Amino acid sequence: MNLSQRIEAFAKLGDFFKQFSTSKMEKNENNEFNPILFDAFKMQINRASEFNGWFTQENVLKAFESWSEALTLENLGKWTSNYTIDENSVPRNIAIVLAGNIPLVGFHDFLSVLITGNNAIVKQSSNDKYFLPLIAKFLEYYHPYFKNKITFTEEKLTGFDAVIATGSNNTTRYFDYYFGKYPSIIRSSRNSVAIITGKETKEELEALGEDIFQYFGLGCRSVSKIFVPENYNFDLLFNALFKFNEIIDIKKYENNYDYNKAIYLMSLFKIKDNGFVMLKEDSSYASPIATLFYEFYDSYENLLKKLASEKEAIQCIVCNENDLNFVKFGETQHPKLWDYADGIDTFEFLLNI
Repeated sequence: MNLSQRIEAFAKLGDFFKQFSTSKMEKNENNEFNPILFDAFKMQINRASEFNGWFTQENVLKAFESWSEALTLENLGKWTSNYTIDENSVPRNIAIVLAGNIPLVGFHDFLSVLITGNNAIVKQSSNDKYFLPLIAKFLEYYHPYFKNKITFTEEKLTGFDAVIATGSNNTTRYFDYYFGKYPSIIRSSRNSVAIITGKETKEELEALGEDIFQYFGLGCRSVSKIFVPENYNFDLLFNALFKFNEIIDIKKYENNYDYNKAIYLMSLFKIKDNGFVMLKEDSSYASPIATLFYEFYDSYENLLKKLASEKEAIQCIVCNENDLNFVKFGETQHPKLWDYADGIDTFEFLLNI
């Protein structure tokens, strides 16, 4: 199976995903894969929250919707055209150790390994272990080529040539120990930030709410901290974020809100609170659920220098200034195929093992 055929396979997967959107789950009677796979996917989406309370149906559907937009012939072609693939090279066995913080969080690694012609040995997180095997079934049904390309395991990883592992700052120490002698990409925790200049429109601040609240802020591309100019009027932000107030109706989120608020009050921390999210002045990047950290800056130029010096802790930066390195408001959870986690080119890594 050559690259163009693999591209077509994943574009077909993207077409299949289009049936699962935040507006509705609707079977397309013309989709050739539906008789075998549609009901299985729908059932798993409906049951996702039973296995992981953070995986609400809306959030799972957002993940499918995002990938349906990414997996098009045009996007896949544009992405892969930046590389030269030797179709005669011997496929490598790539171990993928996945996180499970948001639905389908490890799909890009899975896609990258397979589209480069390599074999995937997948060790899933217990928090998200039902969707990738279904996707593998789709690919195997699409073409027998994939039957020998994908292995799922819960045992100790063996027989691999390279590793892509994602985890917390604690687990990466173990990854370094176990996988350090192999070619590897090892990712630790990162967070995303937003720069508020005070010139944002209400629509932009509302879009920032998507970056903050989607997936309950659990993703590395979720905005966990904002930088604001001195004397910033926080009412502008709170008014724009009010449209997300129903998030407090989600029990797990509400429990975290109540717990963290109690901790802050008992510790006599000063917080700004609107009833569903708290703003706390803090120099850290990783904020607890239902909390958004903020920090004042005196100079935009000095802030950019600070962020550049601390780039190892940051996944992406949201801002309305015209900078190619910034993400637009509302776009953090819609990365392009060529937007690599931690800025490490996974595709290039796989081609040079």
